[in-house]
Amino acid sequence: MKAVRFHEYGGIDVLRVEEVERPVPGPGQVLVEVRAAGIQPGEAMIRQGARHGRWPATFPSGQGSDLAGLVVEVGPQVRGVAVGDEVLGFTHRRASHAEFVVVDDVQLTPRPEGLSWDVAGSLYVAGTTAYATVFAVDPGPGDTVVVSGAAGGVGSLAVQLARRRGATVIGLAGEPNHAWLKERGVVPVAYGEGVAERIRRACGGKVDAFIDTFGDGYVELAVELGVRPERINTICAWEAAAKVGARTDGEGAAACAVVLGELARLAARGELEVPIARTYPLEQVREAFRELEQRHAHGKIVLHP
Repeated sequence: MKAVRFHEYGGIDVLRVEEVERPVPGPGQVLVEVRAAGIQPGEAMIRQGARHGRWPATFPSGQGSDLAGLVVEVGPQVRGVAVGDEVLGFTHRRASHAEFVVVDDVQLTPRPEGLSWDVAGSLYVAGTTAYATVFAVDPGPGDTVVVSGAAGGVGSLAVQLARRRGATVIGLAGEPNHAWLKERGVVPVAYGEGVAERIRRACGGKVDAFIDTFGDGYVELAVELGVRPERINTICAWEAAAKVGARTDGEGAAACAVVLGELARLAARGELEVPIARTYPLEQVREAFRELEQRHAHGKIVLHP
């Protein structure tokens, strides 16, 4: 089978699509034929070596957490999953950027009717991260919450989940994405110089919570806006968070099939939109990460094995 591998840290040029042995499921595991697998900024950072201290790679390394596909084989002691089931889920083995992947049965949930393969295969990391960030700052009616990177893979879901809880949401994004945010009841604000004053004008000066999905000074901005540290959550600026006592809840805080299934059902009913920026065949994994690392994509980028 074909699978993405890299044998050393580096830029996109170290990524290869190689022929490897098809895995065999063990007890409590199933083999999934992958139809779609999302890619993440964190995967790029791991491949570059920027997260070696936190998530070191062992070479040769695979890639990929998100997945959706068809169950083609089951190991002994598997419960609740059968050959032929259409599923979405995740793996912590950096292995879903491949034609086939072995997954623990507890890391899968059924693909709801009407949910596209692309959305199903790119929902886990972005969806559970967005879910965790919103839960961390606990927005509700009467609250104003600011979301940085509001049109990105995580931010585009966080703004919708915060709106579902009745909060006023200000989304920081580039001008091309302002119309999309407005259509979902989000107040768009352009990022860049002068953003603090633009936020104050947009909300009348009161900000209750801040979700940072981008880094680059947004924790400090939240403090400047008067947000209490316990209602600031960042998924990437960990050092800045430690300095002020902000929260750093991300995917790991909601990493389970139960949350994923809830998000999948919302998406299937049209109550949560998961924007798909672009899809690429597995063989074009370098081009997919080139676009991802420019950090301007609206929504998810998905590989098709």
